[in-house]
Amino acid sequence: MNPAITHTSVYVDDQAKALSFYTTVLGFVTKTDIDLGEDRWLAVVSSEAPDGVELLLEPSGHPAVRSFKDALVADGIPLTMFGVADVEAAYAELTDKGVRFTQPPTDMGTVRTAVLDDTCGNLIQLTQMLEEHAGEG
Repeated sequence: MNPAITHTSVYVDDQAKALSFYTTVLGFVTKTDIDLGEDRWLAVVSSEAPDGVELLLEPSGHPAVRSFKDALVADGIPLTMFGVADVEAAYAELTDKGVRFTQPPTDMGTVRTAVLDDTCGNLIQLTQMLEEHAGEG
């Protein structure tokens, strides 16, 4: 067996608000948007990899999700991370768009990271592999 990651999730407080943030601000594109009544099957993908891993914008109505998300945010722990080619440029672009960062670009060994608030109850880490370490591993 050789499984592949096809979907991953972030739990969001408001699916419509999340869709706007993830597409308009972060630059993802909508892959799937199916009305399921109270909620939606809502998936976005990277504009550079439209057939790649889908990010599901899941409703966070389950009580366990709320306490999980609150604990992560309280401790400053990102729920997930997205790779970018240049954290400094992404930070500048997103700051200009009004995105709030809880951690500015910071070198952490083999990577440079920054952490943003997705406005939907999550912290998201942007990660750039540093040139001098890109081939290691």
